[in-house]
Amino acid sequence: MPDLEVTIGGRQFQVSCQPGEEHFLRSAAAMLDTEAAPLIAQMGRLPEAKMLLMAGLLLADKTAALEDELRGIRAKVAELEARPVTTRDVAVIPPQISETLAEIAARAEAMAARVEEKARA
Repeated sequence: MPDLEVTIGGRQFQVSCQPGEEHFLRSAAAMLDTEAAPLIAQMGRLPEAKMLLMAGLLLADKTAALEDELRGIRAKVAELEARPVTTRDVAVIPPQISETLAEIAARAEAMAARVEEKARA
């Protein structure tokens, strides 16, 4: 079992972990240290147990808030997934509009041809 030395609140701690879990332990210790730093700055030197307790409680509070947010997001996702899929009606272009556009295009081509003839003359 690997032994690691971690720093939390400016204090060194020897901690054991399972092989391959060193990264997770260092990450968890860094999270605790991040919470401990402002405590030390505000309150000065604290007894080790109190510093660790307070930092742990701050992390637990953040975790609880994130879990609440996650529950809300999961509920919203479930609600969205439960909604029936609706298809939107696609506008259908009436056939007379297509015929009218074809007529307009033909007239425009005829006018363009006349303009070209006049330009050549």
